[in-house]
Amino acid sequence: MRDYSFIAGCSIITSPLIPQLSSFHLSVRVKWKSEVLHFVSFSPFKAKAAGRPLWPGCHCVPCQSAVDPEGQELPTQCRGQRNKHPDHDMNLCWNEIKRKSHNIRVRLEAFSDNSGKLQLSLQEIIEWLTAKDEELSEQLPIGGDVGAVQHQREFHQAFMEDVKSRGPYIYSVLESAQTFLVQHPFQEPEETLPDGKEVSPRRRMLNVSRSVWKQANVASDLWEKLTARCVDRHRHMERTLERLLQIQATMEELAVALEQAEGVRDAWEPVGDLFIDSLQDHIDATKLFKEELSQVKEGMKHINDLAHQLAISDVHLSMENARALEHLNNRWKLLQGSIEERLKQLQDAHRDFGPGSQHFLSSSVQIPWERAISPNKVPYYINHQAQTTCWDHPKMTELYQALADLNNIRFSAYRTAMKLRHVQKALRLDLLKLSSLVDVFREQELQHAEHVMDVVEVIHALTSLYEKLEEERSVLINIPLCVDMCLNWLLNVYDSGRNGKMRVLSFKMSLVILCNADIQEKYKYLFRQVCGPGGLTDQKHLSLLLHEAIQIPRQLGEVAAFGGSNVEPSVRSCFRMAPGKSAIEVSHFLEWMGLEPQSVVWLPVLHRVTVAETAKHQARCYICKQCPIKGFRYRSLKQFNVDICQTCFLTGRTTKGKKLHYPIMEYYTPTTSGEKMRDFAKTLKNKFRSKQYFSKHPQRGYLPVQSVLEVESSETPCSSPRLPHADTHSRIEHFASRLAEMENQNCSFFTDSLSPDESFVHYLLCGGTQG
Repeated sequence: MRDYSFIAGCSIITSPLIPQLSSFHLSVRVKWKSEVLHFVSFSPFKAKAAGRPLWPGCHCVPCQSAVDPEGQELPTQCRGQRNKHPDHDMNLCWNEIKRKSHNIRVRLEAFSDNSGKLQLSLQEIIEWLTAKDEELSEQLPIGGDVGAVQHQREFHQAFMEDVKSRGPYIYSVLESAQTFLVQHPFQEPEETLPDGKEVSPRRRMLNVSRSVWKQANVASDLWEKLTARCVDRHRHMERTLERLLQIQATMEELAVALEQAEGVRDAWEPVGDLFIDSLQDHIDATKLFKEELSQVKEGMKHINDLAHQLAISDVHLSMENARALEHLNNRWKLLQGSIEERLKQLQDAHRDFGPGSQHFLSSSVQIPWERAISPNKVPYYINHQAQTTCWDHPKMTELYQALADLNNIRFSAYRTAMKLRHVQKALRLDLLKLSSLVDVFREQELQHAEHVMDVVEVIHALTSLYEKLEEERSVLINIPLCVDMCLNWLLNVYDSGRNGKMRVLSFKMSLVILCNADIQEKYKYLFRQVCGPGGLTDQKHLSLLLHEAIQIPRQLGEVAAFGGSNVEPSVRSCFRMAPGKSAIEVSHFLEWMGLEPQSVVWLPVLHRVTVAETAKHQARCYICKQCPIKGFRYRSLKQFNVDICQTCFLTGRTTKGKKLHYPIMEYYTPTTSGEKMRDFAKTLKNKFRSKQYFSKHPQRGYLPVQSVLEVESSETPCSSPRLPHADTHSRIEHFASRLAEMENQNCSFFTDSLSPDESFVHYLLCGGTQG
């Protein structure tokens, strides 16, 4: 029996018991480098039929079934030779089978050796990568100080070098696996065989290839994951180290800067020990010091941002660094608080005691009076002797008492004008030029008429105003008294509720009206405060202007005679100068004001009163015999050589048996020869006119507006809030209204001989007055 065990490794030669499987048909198919070996098959039944002996334990392969290594059938002549030499042919067949079996065995052994070694290498790599991945995971979290991170970085660099040194071997094994899979690909899906069924060599080779592919994928994924994790941790360490170094350097710089700043803070003098004149310098120095610390502020923000970024990346500062950072933050907060508190104290001291404060106004009152300040900065006055308080300055109270003596003037326009003249002189505004006033408005940035000022701003503006007045006029002015009195008057007019606020337009209106300037210039300036960019103003803004103006006689209790608080009739009257237009120009406003409308007639009368104060007339008063006549002079245009002084005329004084029935001409400047001749001609002409003529041809020296009883329009601007005793003012206004009605009926001391239409109120402001 021949030994065929050399092909046992191929699993294609069975044991000697194989003849018992007479119908067994063995086939082998080996796939190597995509080369398919053709089936080698033989049948014992065909061999026996051919009369050839059967070899124990083997099946003979007849020549007609033999194939060459290329899978082609042998030539036919071989068959002829085979028939001639049967033993020789059998030997050739067995030799060929032996040769091919040997080749198959070599190939299978090589396949088995290569796959086994490759699988072992891949398994080793997988285990090594898994161990390294676990080792990397077990590394401590990145520390929170420079030393710890540097130590961890050195350790990680050694770890990376170890991984890197293993890289060439891993790449070579993965390349071998790739080459192996290229040579032995598998395309069929993995099958699950029934239990007990033997796996064919081909299937076994496919399973080996699939196993290699799986191991190679696992190894490749682990390698990529490990290298990526190493790189990420390395970069994380580098960023962390960089930020920690920045934090460390910044903390050192900030510690030095804070130490210097704290030294400056500790050297500050108490605010109470500073001179009042130096308060502003200390305020400026503190603000500059605060600005210089802007770099420290940015550094603190930067270092806190870095710590926050580290916390987000799961890196927490060490206890030492965290405490140092917290200490710096606390020092910075304390320093900021000290600066803000110092600045507040300085500003409060400057406000209360500085040049723009109210402290210097405390000298405006004398014992037993004391000037106090309410929470909204509005001043009030305490009389310690009488233990009373009031809103009005003691001098303002005296002024109002003096104004009460003027109530014997029978004509409201003159009564109001003379009261304002007393206020003007008491406030020293009669010395103030309009140009100086405009300069102060510009310096104080009081450009927007509808903006609101508080008491401190008003005081500051008034202080600048009186300082400028003292400098320009070269006169000694009691600035604290003037500022306090003027503030008192402004609050009485525009903020009787003592809210501590007033509009810029209100502030300008009152000062412009009482300043020393030409009346036409005053009109133009006031119109500019309410006109738009095109030099036009509408009814709403004109109403606002007139509303602010009417508050002045209202405060004096004289508003009823000028149309009341409702300014809408005056607005409509003004817009008649520009029929059909929704806005008027300054020329229209000047033309209307030249007619001396009833609501503001007291303003031109104030100017005539001012001019008449220095006038002297070489004439004798017909009633009191005063010579020369000072102030206004009133001449009869019905009787020759009948002149009356302003005191007798305005108060209604008369002489027994002497009554005037005739038109009167008012003079507030000395008369010229031409005026005397004109008056003589008028008097001569009036001699021939009857009483009925004057009743049929009444004359008015002002432009009347609608009755005071007209319902106020909803568009009329609201005045400042009133005190709880505002009802008293309303009653006064009501009584003044009734008094004005009586005055229109009995306004002169010639009531028994003149009709209401011929009353002197028609002639006091007539167009023929001189000036």
